[in-house]
Order: sequence, then C-alpha cells, then structure tokens
Amino acid sequence: MILVTGATGTVGGHVVRLLTERGVPFRAMSRRERPGGVRADFDDPASLTRAVADVDTVFLVTVPPAPTADHDIALITAALAAGVRKIVKLSAIGSGERFDGATVGAWHLAAEEAIEASGLVWTMLRPPSFASNFLWYRALIQAGETIPNLVGASRQAVVDPRDVAAVAVAAMTSDAHDGQRYDLTGPELLTFADQAAILERVLERPVKITDTSALDQLPTGMITGIGWARAGGAAYITDHVPRVLGRPAGTFEQWARDHRERFAAMP
Repeated sequence: MILVTGATGTVGGHVVRLLTERGVPFRAMSRRERPGGVRADFDDPASLTRAVADVDTVFLVTVPPAPTADHDIALITAALAAGVRKIVKLSAIGSGERFDGATVGAWHLAAEEAIEASGLVWTMLRPPSFASNFLWYRALIQAGETIPNLVGASRQAVVDPRDVAAVAVAAMTSDAHDGQRYDLTGPELLTFADQAAILERVLERPVKITDTSALDQLPTGMITGIGWARAGGAAYITDHVPRVLGRPAGTFEQWARDHRERFAAMP
C-alpha cells in the first residue's frame, strides 16, 4: 500500500493517475474528504496515524504556508510508528547549496536529513521550476496583462511535472532507486522569456512578461532560492529523468501543446 500525500496537487495528481493505470494499491491523502481517499492534516498527528496505517511506502509532498520541515517531520514520526518502510520525498533543486550567506531550500534539506536519520528507505526528488507554473498566470494571459518574471535572465531546465510523477512511481514500485537523490531536469535550459515566447507561439496570443525583483512579500527561504536561481545556480541539465524512465525528458513546448486548452478555459 502506498500513501500519496499532496494527492490533488501538481505532481501528486499525476502520481495518482499513474498508480491507478497500473493497478497499484494506494491511498490518496488530502485535507478534504474525497471518495476512496483519506482525510488528514499535517498539523493533526491522529489523522496522520490513520493515514499511514498498513502503508509500506509514502510519497511525501508538503507545501506549508511558510517554509518549514515541521510537516515532513510529523509524517516521518507517524510513519516510523506505523512501520512504514520507504519514503519518496518531493524536494527541490539546489537544496543545501549556500547562497548569500544562507542555505537554499533549508526546510527541504532539514526534512531530507530527518528522513535519512530515521532509518527509513528513501529516494529524494529534486526538480527545478515546473512547466506547469505558467498555469498560475492563466487569468493574466487571458486578460492580456503582463506576467511577473522573478528570475530575470537566468536559465533553468524546466521540467514537466508528469516526468517527476513518473520517476516518483518508479521509485515507489522498485528498489532500484533506493538511496538516490535525483535532480529531475528537463532537456533544455530556458529563460522565463524563452518559456513565454514558446507559450505565445503555442497559444497564438500574446504572453507578455515584466522583470521584477520585488520579493519583499515572500518568505526569506523562498527569496534565497530565487536569488540562487537568478545567479545561475539552477542552470544545468541532468540525465536523471531519461536514466530512470528510459526515454527523453519532456520539453516545455510539448507540455504547452498538451495543455493548450487549459489556457483557453477560465481559471
């Protein structure tokens, strides 16, 4: 039995789809009651105990309001008590790197270290920016408004979240990836402007961007990560996706073409 946390999210939703297609037993965890799932909250230890009961493997995704490892650690604690064997954690590229006197992805690093120290079998997945992040801006695109570019002219190997989900499922259903940290990149380095130009071509409508360095409203941990990316820290490509999946990583353009209709629909 696999527990999928973040089951309604960007990657978790694809994990649920893949496990369903393969007939792999799983339990989808979310904060709302859903058919066939389990309602649980990272701030409610009793609900986590119910969620991990009779579970062998956990796909761990946490998105706390402010960067903290507390939710990961709460799940790890419940998992250990329940006899869970393996955790596959969705982390982030660059976690543990030093930038401007701070640690990039410090909360992810703390969670990774807690998992390692727990004695559980583990795999860490560290993607960069998701291709699907542009869906946040559907309303702005439809209105012809500009999209804020927080990362300047820096380049990243933007990844298709479907690839991240496929690697997660591979790690959860095989021991071949135990103890591995995978930087799950796409196949090409793109600036934010490159992505906007590709999306503009696919949608056949303007996708306007404006550079901004106004990060004051963001938590300090996120500012560190964005600063690291702006300085070129994420400008590299790995072979981890094709090595695990046996096929090339998906391109941003292919993702955009596959999701063209979602940009036409109202958010």
